Amino acid sequence: MVHEAGGAKAAIAAIFIGGVLSALFAPAALVVASVLAFVLAELADMFVYAPLREKRLGLAVFASGAVGAIVDSVVFLALAFGSLEYVEGQVLGKLWMSLLAFAFIASRRRWVQA
Repeated sequence: MVHEAGGAKAAIAAIFIGGVLSALFAPAALVVASVLAFVLAELADMFVYAPLREKRLGLAVFASGAVGAIVDSVVFLALAFGSLEYVEGQVLGKLWMSLLAFAFIASRRRWVQA
């Protein structure tokens, strides 16, 4: 939504702000893992989303969400806990949210075009 409303610069600014907020609120031992996972996941999300959004917005939302979920889960779990034991559950939960966003955007587009 930020990318749609304000473009890539707004998305990068939002990523930066999110990283700062993560650093302020995460426990000290998790700050690096939290910030790095968030920043890398959001950048991966943006790089997948941007080229797809003009042609297939719904696909862009789902694909970027999927890539972001994988990057976020792998980076955070590896850095924070030194283990990827729960990565499947983390990714699956995040993919369900991407699928819901995809469905919302697809239905909204159909409703607006009708």
